[in-house]
Amino acid sequence: MVDWPTPRRIATLSVHTSPLEQPGTGDAGGMNVYIVEVSKRLARLGVEVEIFTRATRSELPPVVEMTPGVIVRHVTAGPFEGLAKEDLPSQLCAFANGVLRAEAAHPPGRYDLIHSHYWLSGQVGWLARERWGVPHVHTAHTLAKVKNRLIATGDRPEPKGRVIGEEQVIAESDRLVANTRFEAQDLVAYYDAPPARTVVVQPGVDLDRFRPGVASRARLGLPPSGPIVAFVGRIQPLKAPDVLISALPHLRSGATVVICGGPSGSGLERPSALIELAASLGVADRVLFLPPLRGRGGGALVQRVVRAGRAGGAGLWDAGGGGRGRRPDHRGPRPGERPAGRRARPARLGARARLAARRAGAARLAFGGGGRACGRLLLGPYGRGVARRLP
Repeated sequence: MVDWPTPRRIATLSVHTSPLEQPGTGDAGGMNVYIVEVSKRLARLGVEVEIFTRATRSELPPVVEMTPGVIVRHVTAGPFEGLAKEDLPSQLCAFANGVLRAEAAHPPGRYDLIHSHYWLSGQVGWLARERWGVPHVHTAHTLAKVKNRLIATGDRPEPKGRVIGEEQVIAESDRLVANTRFEAQDLVAYYDAPPARTVVVQPGVDLDRFRPGVASRARLGLPPSGPIVAFVGRIQPLKAPDVLISALPHLRSGATVVICGGPSGSGLERPSALIELAASLGVADRVLFLPPLRGRGGGALVQRVVRAGRAGGAGLWDAGGGGRGRRPDHRGPRPGERPAGRRARPARLGARARLAARRAGAARLAFGGGGRACGRLLLGPYGRGVARRLP
């Protein structure tokens, strides 16, 4: 086994959303959770992390310690409020200036590596990489070409400027970290990413927070029995919570749907759309809407939903097992996928067996890839990137 060098300090870039914001609203979602949890675990492994994000309020301090070994730097770039994510490309120069100034206040060699998240951050990471002479690792999280290919009815396509920006970042990054093998396939198929520079590191699960158990359904306002289907995340058309509600009339009697999250993106245009949909289908009494909760409370709530579902006997219905959600109007296989063979065997199984197989796959992914494992696995591409830049 190669003993790759471990970076001492990493500059993590998150331009458009702060890891300190509440996940589940606005532009704060899974990427925020990913950055926070990975940074904490890297710090426990002895790697310091400095997260750069755009300041969105004037009262924010320049530097905030998130946890020992992890700090958040608020960079002033454009007006504090009223600037949509689509307008942020015009402020990348200002943001890059703030990042470079922060590094220049220290002796040379402050950072051993840059990890950028989302294409906006990747543009800044590209510049910092050339200035500092350190490797640049990029995680896209979402890709414009894929979103446009799977666009929901009535949703807005991603602009050409984002597509070009992603192509540039992917071509210039030293390492590309994909969260799933599907994302890695997308990078290669749609963006000509070199497979040798593309690595999959699956996000972990906080096993201290999300564990099987028993909880009171009454405390959550859930019915005393019956299966529970939970959607947890930002509410926008691309994530298709409407598909879940539309399926509810066809699920077994007594199933309850929990929608936990806040409107985001184009979902802000019709924040009451899901409520109206549930009412039109006659299932409003079987859909429970919950707002995002801050801190560990949010995780505890989701954990209780999961536990309550299991306590009811039918358990939580999920789409785990390494699959990728599909809207009903999805057309055809994706590049690199086998059209039918890869899923031919599960297709022959009965509904109950398929559900059991998916649950087992989700459990293997969760308990085999906890948050601590994710942090350790990232040290591989980090170390290879650092080694490549060593004289």
